[in-house]
Amino acid sequence: MSAHALRNCLAVLVILLIPLVCAADAVTEWNEKTIAASAQAKQLPAAASRTVAIVHTAMFDAINSIEGRYSPYKFKISAPSGSSPEAAGVAAAHAVLLKLFPEQKADLDAAFAVSLARIPDGTGKNAGISVGEEVAAKILALRASDGADAPNTCRPVTAPGVYISTTLPISSQWGNLTPWVMERSSQFRPAPPPALTSPVWASDYNEIKDLGSKKSTTRTPEQTDIARFWILAGPASWEPIVRHLASAPGRTLLQNARLFALVDLATADAYIAVFEAKYAFQFWRPITAIRNGDIDGNDATTRVPDWEPTIDTPLHPEYPCAHCITSAAARAVLESEFGVGPIPVFTMTSPTAPGVTRKWTSVRDWADEISAARIYGGIHYRNSTMVGQAMGKQIGELTVQNFLKPIN
Repeated sequence: MSAHALRNCLAVLVILLIPLVCAADAVTEWNEKTIAASAQAKQLPAAASRTVAIVHTAMFDAINSIEGRYSPYKFKISAPSGSSPEAAGVAAAHAVLLKLFPEQKADLDAAFAVSLARIPDGTGKNAGISVGEEVAAKILALRASDGADAPNTCRPVTAPGVYISTTLPISSQWGNLTPWVMERSSQFRPAPPPALTSPVWASDYNEIKDLGSKKSTTRTPEQTDIARFWILAGPASWEPIVRHLASAPGRTLLQNARLFALVDLATADAYIAVFEAKYAFQFWRPITAIRNGDIDGNDATTRVPDWEPTIDTPLHPEYPCAHCITSAAARAVLESEFGVGPIPVFTMTSPTAPGVTRKWTSVRDWADEISAARIYGGIHYRNSTMVGQAMGKQIGELTVQNFLKPIN
């Protein structure tokens, strides 16, 4: 990822893409605070997914410890009668973020005070705070040795004395993290990418060579807007639609705590799974392939020596598509909760596509647009987007089927 692209990525994370204004509860409010805190800390997308997963599993287990309607993610602690679920959720989120981002203490403490001021004083409030802080400490301890702090030891491929790019790939260690819901990081590793001599490779190559080129004459203006819009990645790309759906009338605090926890468990493991696969296959990006189209052994591909993609290429291997797997994982969870039919119109804007507003009436259309954007952007082949979507669907379904289940 170039320095310019990295700055854009971080800028996008700072400027939250928020749907139509609607009523918020403590869960959605602290979701926004979490995204903002992660952005301020300049976390890259995979690390940000871990942060929101820690926050929302802590919030869920804290609130559920009091209400007890679902199986916990990991912890159900004793809560005195009358404990405030809202105070528990707020305290859990605050405690997690304070531990992860101690340099942001002033801002986090101020937000904590505002949230607590809305809750009536008394023993229930105090008990709820204690529950939230205890659960947060347990979740943080659970993830303390998950591998997130492992160094990037990716070894550049070169020959003695030969110059190559000196910028290291990112997230090369992420596939070794302890999963949240999967048994192992390679559980959903896909089949290898298409052989370079195959018709699938030729078709994908020629499609992206034309459609994903910075100088494309076949890409429509709308497709260009979509490519630039979805430079956005990580939790800031899926949390707005979760907040939008969580605002539906009649939903409870616990229902929303569970919804965010399920989405963030699935998407956190989607990042682990996709980086495990990316560095296992080490498949080349379009900018590399197309500038070397005369050496792939396929007569149906043609080299373009000056080819460039519409948007900057992320600095990690191509296969499979990370944006596709995370959005598909979120989609699987959301559709399990709200069905596969139409949703209230969901609208977003993006600082990387000034003046452009996108809207959707189904979760499927939202997720499919994200995948298509990677083709329009010239950074992922069509097969890679399809494989990523299939992996994300499996991880999302696994999460829903096995975690945070209703207690009959």
